Amino acid sequence: MAITAVVAGALGVAGRALVEHLEPLPDWRVIGLSRRQPDFPSGARFIAVDLGDPADCRAKLGALRDVTHVFFAAYAPAPDRGAEVAVNLAMLTNLVDVLERASPALRHVQIVQGSKWYGNHLGPYRTPAREDDPRHMPPNFYYDQQDWLEARQRGKAWTWSAVRPHGLLGLSVGSPMNQLTALGVWGSLSRHFGLPLRWPGKPGAFDCVYQFTDAGHLAEGMVWAATEPACANQAFNLTNGDFVRWRNLWPRVAEFFGIPAGPVQTLSLEAFMADKEPVWRDLVAIHDLHPCRLDQLTNWRFADFVYGSDFDQMSSMTRARQAGWRKDVDSETALLGLLGRLREQRFIP
Repeated sequence: MAITAVVAGALGVAGRALVEHLEPLPDWRVIGLSRRQPDFPSGARFIAVDLGDPADCRAKLGALRDVTHVFFAAYAPAPDRGAEVAVNLAMLTNLVDVLERASPALRHVQIVQGSKWYGNHLGPYRTPAREDDPRHMPPNFYYDQQDWLEARQRGKAWTWSAVRPHGLLGLSVGSPMNQLTALGVWGSLSRHFGLPLRWPGKPGAFDCVYQFTDAGHLAEGMVWAATEPACANQAFNLTNGDFVRWRNLWPRVAEFFGIPAGPVQTLSLEAFMADKEPVWRDLVAIHDLHPCRLDQLTNWRFADFVYGSDFDQMSSMTRARQAGWRKDVDSETALLGLLGRLREQRFIP
């Protein structure tokens, strides 16, 4: 039976990886949703739609009669966490409202979350984090989205799931949360200025336990959770399955850029990158790179958050493994491989 997947947020880190994973699969038809057009070759159908606008959703998506699976990987930043709730919940509800009415074939709706569910954006949290751990005090738009989806699904033929990656690594331009491109630019600029690769975050973050999720690995896990009956109406942590410390990774990352590994030198990347656009523009011209601005490649405030989180960040994979997930990824290999893809695709020199 033909399967039609709608991927919301199709140009983000998770969404793009899912589109690329689904395209070659037999029987899958892919429709990507984004307000931007894809900046990579794709055989998927893309629809430019404002998910925050119910009328635009009805006009652009109301004719999609054969949608079987919805993957919601969209995110809209807002000035504060309270404001995040309304805008991100509205995007989900607008999308599901339209597609549930339009498509009697609907089988599954999945939302992509993250360790923000456990409060990692607030500070130290219980580790290894389990899917049934107590919630922190709201606001947290993940809670509102999942609560709404659970309530909407009751009594329906379709099911829902949620996946919670952490330290997501993948290719995406224009994503507000992409630490891979931040690291790629930081290393490239360090080499350009003849500097060692210094750790720009807090000393504690350099030494604490951390975890990654390769975006391609996540895409496989998303499809598994959306099609495996044992996963119906549940949330799952989905990480690479191993743990790392930046201190141990750093020499290999420095080697990739051809410079020595330097010491910890805590600074604000958001502040130090504020005047680097002309330098990057020169590097783009010299090395014939994609003509992307720095603010298209990464959000330095997000990078400062990642490198400044000086506490262990660990997710339990027990629930996923008990449901049948058996795949793991070596995080060091994944990180270096993705940096290599950034270079091959001429996003970094």
